[in-house]
Amino acid sequence: MSQITAPEKPETRAALSQLEQLKKYTRIVADTGDFGAIKEYAPQDATTNPTLILKAAQMAEYKYLIEKAVADNRNSALSRTALIGQIVDYLLVLFGTEILKIIPGRVSTETDASLSFDRDGLVAKAHKFIDLYKKQNIPRDRVLIKIASTWEGIRAAEVLQKEGINCNMTLLFSLPQAVACAVAGATLVSPFVGRILDWYKAKTGKDYSPSEDPGVRSVQTIYAYYKKFGYKTEVMGASFRNAGEILELAGCDLLTISPNLLAELKQSYEPVMRKLSPEMSGANDIQKLELEEKKFRYLLNEDAMATEKTAEGIRNFAADTVKLEKYIAALL
Repeated sequence: MSQITAPEKPETRAALSQLEQLKKYTRIVADTGDFGAIKEYAPQDATTNPTLILKAAQMAEYKYLIEKAVADNRNSALSRTALIGQIVDYLLVLFGTEILKIIPGRVSTETDASLSFDRDGLVAKAHKFIDLYKKQNIPRDRVLIKIASTWEGIRAAEVLQKEGINCNMTLLFSLPQAVACAVAGATLVSPFVGRILDWYKAKTGKDYSPSEDPGVRSVQTIYAYYKKFGYKTEVMGASFRNAGEILELAGCDLLTISPNLLAELKQSYEPVMRKLSPEMSGANDIQKLELEEKKFRYLLNEDAMATEKTAEGIRNFAADTVKLEKYIAALL
C-alpha cells in the first residue's frame, strides 16, 4: 500500500492544542451520541451508529428522548414488531436532530445492518429517515445515510446519491470497497482504521507504530487513489485505537473521533504536522482498478481481513440494534 511521508515533527510545543491544530487540516467529526461530548469538542459533523445510540439511550440525561419516541408512536396502528422498529427509527432521528442543534454540519444516521445485502430495503430505509428528518425540519443536505460497504449497499448508495440523498459508506476495510463506493458517487467513505489494526495484531502478535499501522496505511492508500484519479468522494478515517493513528492522518478530508481521543488531543500541545494533502498524493504508483460485481466479490473474498471484519461489523451492529429493540420493547 502507498504510504505518504512528511518531515520529522519538531520538538517545540505549539500554542494550540493538537485538536485545534488538526482542525486546520481536517474536518473533525465526533463519533458519539453524547450531546455533552459534542458540545465540549465543537466538531463540524457527528456520526452515530446502533452501538453508540444504544449506549446513549441508557443514559439518564437522554431518557426524555426515549419517552418522546415511545409516546409519539404508541398509538400507531402497527403490529408490535413493526411498532418497535418504527420507534427505533424515530429515536435515531431524534438523536440526530438534537445533535444538529449543536453542530454546524452534518449528522450520519445508520441503516439497519440486517439490510446490508438488500439494496431495495436500504433505499426504502434511507427514504424513511429522510422523511422523518423532514418532519423535524431538517433538510436532507444535513444528513448522511450510513450504509455498509457491501455490493448491495454500494448499489443502494448509487440510487440514493442520484436522488440527492448523501451517503456515508461504513464498514469499509479495503481498496476495492472504496473504489466501488467512489464509482457509485458516494459522498464519503469511512475506512475503519482501528479494526484493521485489531485484525493484524491478532494474526501476527505484533505491535505497530502509528506510521506502520496497517489501518493507517489503508486510509493513506484510499486517499491517494481518490486524489490521483479525481474522485469527489471524501475519505473519513474512523474507528481509531490511539491518537497516533489520528495524527498520522492529519490532512485527511475528515476524521471521526471518539470523545476519549478528542480529550487526549485537546490536552496535548505537541505540534501536529500535516501528513496528507492532494498534492502529496500525486506521485504514487497506484493503478486504476476496474470493477464489476464478480471482480468486486472476488477481490473482497481474497482479502481475509476485509471479508472477516465486514462480516463481523454487520453482525455486531445488527446485534446492538436487536438490543435497542428489546430495550424499547420493555418500555411499551
